[in-house]
Amino acid sequence: MKIHEYQAKEVLARYGVTVPRGRVASTPQEARAIAQELGGRVVVKAQVHAGGRGKAGGIRLAETPEQAEQHARDLIGSRLVTPQAPQGVPVHKVLVEEAISIAQEYYLGITLDRARQRDVVMVSAMGGMDIEQVAEEHPEAIVKVWVEPWQGLHPYQARQALYEAGIAREAVPTATKFLLALYKAYMASDASLAEINPFVLTQEGQCLAADAKMNIDDNALFRHPEFSDYKEESEEDPIEAEAHRRGIQYVRLGGDIGIIGNGAGLVMSTLDEVTRAGGKPANFLDIGGGAKADLVRNALEIVLMDPHVKGVLFNVFGGITRGDEVAKGIIEGIQSLHVKVPIVIRLAGTRAEEGLALLRGTDLIPAVTMQEAARKIVEVTR
Repeated sequence: MKIHEYQAKEVLARYGVTVPRGRVASTPQEARAIAQELGGRVVVKAQVHAGGRGKAGGIRLAETPEQAEQHARDLIGSRLVTPQAPQGVPVHKVLVEEAISIAQEYYLGITLDRARQRDVVMVSAMGGMDIEQVAEEHPEAIVKVWVEPWQGLHPYQARQALYEAGIAREAVPTATKFLLALYKAYMASDASLAEINPFVLTQEGQCLAADAKMNIDDNALFRHPEFSDYKEESEEDPIEAEAHRRGIQYVRLGGDIGIIGNGAGLVMSTLDEVTRAGGKPANFLDIGGGAKADLVRNALEIVLMDPHVKGVLFNVFGGITRGDEVAKGIIEGIQSLHVKVPIVIRLAGTRAEEGLALLRGTDLIPAVTMQEAARKIVEVTR
């Protein structure tokens, strides 16, 4: 579950991270009132789940409360187009914060390194940029510390990482406290990502979290009733929100070929094969193991809610998932949803022959292998 910047700052502040003064606004009038409280000169920041807000015009400096109101009016209700969200994401709220005079920008972050099965702490003196860009162009600029889960992050590890990254010596004592507080918040919140970018040293010598980002593990939300209000705002894409309400694992990707499979690994492989064949996947959708006909029908309906979908590829390898149940779900979906786009299906494994027998006489396009299925769906959608 992704949470907004203002929500991440609320969480981090509870663990001792200092953040700029500010509040979230849902209307231009609220933005103006907050700016007046903060002294007039503020930054108005669109609250969306997408990076690159600054380049997209989602972060604006206001010299007066009136200008803050105008910026909020321009942003609220608009769709912010960023490299991560070329289709645009809606802006419902803005964060109005005091403007700060920045002397230096740094990066502090923690995430899970699945390959090493450890949390990794990352520090860089090249803050303010996309960390992915820094990692690609200047990998030596990112200092990494892998944390032993039974020990946690030690203060000496935090200090060493900060010194090695080239953080200004006068900022290291405060930055150490920030990094330890960030780790504490990360662990206590069951987060999969927590980062401060930029972590800034101001002209006055103060250290602040100018921006913050946190992702919370969905599987741990039952332990965190305090995040229940955050969850409603985490699903800005209406199709993703509807899928999650139905208990379906769906992520919208922006292409035009719908993908449905059973098992995350199989679905991800299918995305790769469709891309390799020259297509653009519209989504990730995993029906999981043991899917019944009604779930398959629901999955097809979710995929077809995207108006850009020109065709659908089913890739099902039956273990505990039965091929005949999948076939029944597809037939029900075709009959009730009045499907007008081509569907390619690859069925293998448990009761696959029975499933394929049910599909004979329909307009479905069969395929024997995943590669063949990918080629066929790309051909028919072109």
